[in-house]
Formats: sequence, C-alpha cells, structure tokens
Amino acid sequence: MNKSLFKIHSWAALFAFIPLLVICITGSLLVFKHEIDTLLMEDKVRVQPAEQRLPLDRLLATINQTHPDYEAVGWLLSLDPGRADLAYVMEKGTSEWSYLHLNPYTGQLLSEPKPHDHYLTDWLLELHYTFLLEEPGAFAASLFAIALLILGLTGFYLHRKFWRNFFTLRWSSRLVVYFSDLHKMVGIVSAPVLVILAFTGGWWTIAGLLHEYQEHADGFEHHLMQERLYSDALSFDDLRARAENSIEDFTVTYMSLPWEPGANITLWGDVPTGNILTSEYSSTVSFSASTGEQLGSYDIRDAGLGAHVIDSYRRLHFGDFAGLFSKVLWCLLGLSPLILALTGVTLWWKRRKQRARAKQKRLETSTNAPTAWVQS
Repeated sequence: MNKSLFKIHSWAALFAFIPLLVICITGSLLVFKHEIDTLLMEDKVRVQPAEQRLPLDRLLATINQTHPDYEAVGWLLSLDPGRADLAYVMEKGTSEWSYLHLNPYTGQLLSEPKPHDHYLTDWLLELHYTFLLEEPGAFAASLFAIALLILGLTGFYLHRKFWRNFFTLRWSSRLVVYFSDLHKMVGIVSAPVLVILAFTGGWWTIAGLLHEYQEHADGFEHHLMQERLYSDALSFDDLRARAENSIEDFTVTYMSLPWEPGANITLWGDVPTGNILTSEYSSTVSFSASTGEQLGSYDIRDAGLGAHVIDSYRRLHFGDFAGLFSKVLWCLLGLSPLILALTGVTLWWKRRKQRARAKQKRLETSTNAPTAWVQS
C-alpha cells in the first residue's frame, strides 16, 4: 500500500511540478491582492470615507452618461468603507466584461473601463486560474488542482506517524537525508492547507467549466450586449432597501445585473451568523429585471449544513477568515510547494541515480560470475 501510494505521490508531483509552482506562488500573492493594489494604485482602490454614500441610482447614471457605449452588469459594494466601489460593465457589441473604480461618496470615476486582466493582480489572477489560456487553461488548472489534492492526501497518509520524528532535522547528515527530513516536515505542516486550497480551487474551476458547458453545449455563443436588459423605471436604491428589509440584518455587498436575456437582478449580501467562515455573499434576494417584482430570497441562516460548507469555500480559499493572522499563514503555507518541489525533485533524482548504479552493479556481477567460475 505504502509503495503504491509513494509511486502515485511521486508521479503526481512530477506531472504537476511547474504548474503547481505557478498556482501556489500566484495564489500566495493574491491573498494580499487588495494590499498590493493599494501599494501600486492607491488613488484607484482607496477612498476617503464620508458620512453617507451617494444614491446608487445617481452613481449608475454617472457611469451611463460617461460611458454610453457600456452597460453595467455588476456592482461590488465593499464592507470596508475605505474601498472604492467596482462597477462591472460590458461594451456594446461584445460579450467581454470590464470594470472600473468609482468613489461612492463623491461619484468620481477613478478609472476607465479595463479588461479583467489589465492590472497586475488581475493578470496574476488569470494566470492563477487559467494560465492565461481561458477555458483550456481552466481545464488544465482543474487537473493540477486534483494533482495537488492527491499529493496532500497521499503525503499525509505516507507520513501519518509524523509525530515520532517531527522535529528532527539531521543537519550534519548527507544532503539527501536532510532534504528527506525537511520535505516530510514542511509537507506535514502544509498538507492540511494545501488540501483545502486544492479542493476549493478545483471545485470552483470544475463548477465553472460545467456551467459553461451546460450554457453553451448546444452551440449558442455568449450574448453580445446590444441594449440595456433591465427597465429604466427601476430604482436600485429601492431594490437595495427592499432586499435589506426582506432579510433580517442583511447588508448588500454585490448587485448582479442582467448580462444576457432572461437574467434577473440578484443582490448578494452579508448576514451575521457568528461563523467566521460565512462569506460576505452568503445570502441573496432576486428581483425581476423588467418589473422589479421580488422573485425570492435566500438566507444562509436557514440553510442546511451542505450550504454552509459550500459557502465556507470562499473564506477557506482566500484565508481571510481570521484577519491578518490567517492571511499571513495562508500566504506562507501556500508557498511551501517551493520547498517541497526543491527537496522532492532532489530526492527523486538522487534515488533514480542510486537505482541506476545498483542496476549497473547487478549487471556487472551477473556478467563476471561465469568467468570467475570457469577460471576456478
């Protein structure tokens, strides 16, 4: 059993060696995506909080007037009052999403509409999830996520009795012995987090691919935005107020506007649960895009265990469930494959050379044995 698992562990590592380094390094950096954005372009992502936000209808009108060739399809309202809003837009005649930053207190547009991979951290995010290859890259990323999951589970099982020599690092021994100790120690420490990252990342990627296949398996292309897909008579401030009144203590964090015919308006938001793993998009309220009629609501507090588990994937993947402490921990453990790759490849190469030398020695012995018998 152990021998078979060791072979699976080794081949999975060799198969996913370089891609997993890309995924893990970019993922560790993206734990601090907003902090990096603040460092590089603070004037776009940070704002000075005021006593009250401007009405959503006024902010949306500003975008429509300034960029008449675009239609709004989403709106991110951060729980952090010092963060700029993000408005997601589609250029007419295309199916491509872009986004811009705006100050919700003054109505000032802080950036022009830019593609989702324009800024550095957005480019890193695309590299992380798709290797910059869109759907084929997402499919490859899902395979490498499965490989990382296999590595974490098999490694943990192979060294399940790790406590016996957990703190042993034989510094004065040969390099291969030291690397073996280091590989086991780092692997055991990081395995639980790597398994979480692999499972949640793979879940999202595979779910996204399945959704894409279901929506477009019959040959239909993505909808090209031509005109506004919701009624101009609707007030988004009214929809927001009605949504927050329909669910107790509900705070809207994202508005999804129609991006294709037949889509509704959905307001996602945060509710207090006492669970640090509950995401800020855990509950929803939906409205008709043509009439504004409320179509339904979903409160995570009334959901079953399965829904809570799936909702926790976001916090678990980004590591922000315990503030700065968990983000730093996730960042450091996310980088552990650098050490595991260096030590693992070295150990594999050393063992390969040892097996080659042993095989050569056996061949020499078998070749020389008859000669020695005849001479005797």
